[in-house]
Amino acid sequence: MAQRAHITSVEALDAFRAALVLYLSKARPTLDEINSEVVRLRVWLESDRRVYWEKQVRRCALKLEEAKQAVFSAEMSRLRESTSAERTAVTKAQRDLAEAETRLANVKKWVTDFESRVAPLAKQLERLQSFLSSGLPQAKAHLTESIRALEAYANVAVPGGVVEAPVAVSSPESGESPVAPVESGSKEEPS
Repeated sequence: MAQRAHITSVEALDAFRAALVLYLSKARPTLDEINSEVVRLRVWLESDRRVYWEKQVRRCALKLEEAKQAVFSAEMSRLRESTSAERTAVTKAQRDLAEAETRLANVKKWVTDFESRVAPLAKQLERLQSFLSSGLPQAKAHLTESIRALEAYANVAVPGGVVEAPVAVSSPESGESPVAPVESGSKEEPS
C-alpha cells in the first residue's frame, strides 16, 4: 500500500472552480436581462400595442365614414355621379379598417394568451435563478474546501508511518470535510 496518495488533478479542480465562477458571473446578468425582457414584452403588448391598434381602428373607421359620406353626398346631389376615386377610397378605407381590427384582435389574443404561454417558462427561469443564487455558490465553496483539503493531503509528510490527511467525507449537516488519520503499512519516507 502506498504511503501517500498520488494527487495530480488539484489544478483541474481549481480550473473547474474558476470556470464555475465565470459561469455565475455571466449567467446571473443574462437571466436578469431575460426577466426584464419578459416584463417589457408584457407591458408592450398590454399598453403600447393595444392602445396603438385601438387608435388605428378608430382612425380607420372615421376615414371609412368620411369616404362613405363623400359617395353618399355625390349620389344625393344628383348633380354628379360618384367618382371612381371616391368609391376606391371607400374600398381602401374598408380594407384598412379590417386590417386594423384584425391586428387589434391579434394583440388582444396575445395579451390573454401571454400569461399561460410564458408562466411555465418564467417558473423555470425562477428555479434556475434560485439555483444560481444558492446552489452554485455552495458548490463553489465546497470546491474551494476540497481543493484546500487535497492540497493539504498531497503535502503531508509521513512521520513514522502515520499519515495525517483530510479525508473527503462530508457530513450532510455541516457541509465540512472532517480530517481523519490514515495509517500506512510501510514506514518509509515518501520520495
